[in-house]
Amino acid sequence: METACANPQTAGVVGRYAPSPTGAMHLGNARTALLAWLHSRAPGGRHLLRFEDLDTGRVRPWAYDLIRRDLEWLGLDWDEEVVQSRRLDLYREAAARLDTYPCTCTRREVLAAVQDSAGAPHGAEPVYPGTCRDPGARHPERPAALRWRVPDARVYARDRLTGQTLCQDLRTQVGDVVLRRNDGVYAYHLAVVVDDAAAGVTDVLRGADLWTATPRQMALQAALGFPTPRYLHVPLMTDYRGERLAKRGGAPPVSALREAGESAGWVRAQLARSLGWAVPDEVEAADLLPLWRAALEGAPALPAGE
Repeated sequence: METACANPQTAGVVGRYAPSPTGAMHLGNARTALLAWLHSRAPGGRHLLRFEDLDTGRVRPWAYDLIRRDLEWLGLDWDEEVVQSRRLDLYREAAARLDTYPCTCTRREVLAAVQDSAGAPHGAEPVYPGTCRDPGARHPERPAALRWRVPDARVYARDRLTGQTLCQDLRTQVGDVVLRRNDGVYAYHLAVVVDDAAAGVTDVLRGADLWTATPRQMALQAALGFPTPRYLHVPLMTDYRGERLAKRGGAPPVSALREAGESAGWVRAQLARSLGWAVPDEVEAADLLPLWRAALEGAPALPAGE
């Protein structure tokens, strides 16, 4: 199975920024938010804000408003807001349309099974060996996750921004995908596919760390009869050690800069300069639209990272 990367819809670009309200937005989040906004607005398209809050144990209730205030301060508006935790019925209906089975394997058992079989390359994502495809291997006393029985197929993805290509064999390189965890939380891969289709998203701009997840999401789109958007993956912002900025790592929040009286124009300029763009000391978000259009045309290319 090969799925096309381009969305057949021609009604215009619909993009989105999809933060998880698990804490304050840091500069790396802000740069991705800025680029997503530029990509939606450059052709006069619609831009959505989607809160990915299904993992309720990590959600911080105050983070929704804080993210909204930071985006507004940076001049990044949106046309519609979606909150995933209010859309559980959509995910349930989508999962019911797929070939699934209950899985009672623990994470430790999955890792042990992978190591006992062929062994995964160091650092590679473990591929579920399909243990619970056999009903006799399940533990009925345990809570069960829900896995999608992936088709025996290869999926080819192409990145619209970098031109990079990725081809994955679903059975041997991805494995049966978890659609709902054993605690009842719907998984990221299912939720984003359903949400993007429901909103008519044509272009997905997100961090490069999600690039390898693209083929399985394309496969889900094909199985559910959804169109596949164009995918663009941007470099992650790093600190002085070359490590990616992260909330868990104590990356400085945008709100701290805002509350300290820094100029939003200065922050936008610093985000633009981190991409190698020559800009004045202060810029409006709209000032960066020509630079993004040039980046899409390959001049200049975005850096691989700082």
